[in-house]
Amino acid sequence: MLRTAAGTFTQVLRGSLGVSGRYAAGAVRASHGSSETDEQFDQRYVDYFNRKDIDGWEIRKGMNDLLGMDLIPDPKIIDAGLRACRRANDYALAIRWLEGCKDKCGDQVKTIYPYLINSVKPTLTELGIETPEELGYGHPELALKSVYDM
Repeated sequence: MLRTAAGTFTQVLRGSLGVSGRYAAGAVRASHGSSETDEQFDQRYVDYFNRKDIDGWEIRKGMNDLLGMDLIPDPKIIDAGLRACRRANDYALAIRWLEGCKDKCGDQVKTIYPYLINSVKPTLTELGIETPEELGYGHPELALKSVYDM
């Protein structure tokens, strides 16, 4: 009964406003999507990580948002994230950021990850951050052999 009353109310409201369902849906569909270029996207995240008042929670949120997307972060975004970790004095987060970027490389890790590390190596040296491989985190000591490597 509530569904019937709500449906009737919606029809009356649309009729009084002079809006039909066809035009309302068209207007909503036309407003979806963004026209942000790759450079604007990269610059937005670089600016986000370069804020002076950013804290650990906001750094984690930005990194989580980036790693949740279907992309590999650009080296300049990785640089900005590493600098933000250093400003927040969170060395562990910087290592996790590098591990997350490595994980995003997927099955192309042998080609893309070395490029990323070579691109951010000056920043790593400047900030005194070692890569996960240099720390011995490249191969977990108690992990089983991958079925894809057998």
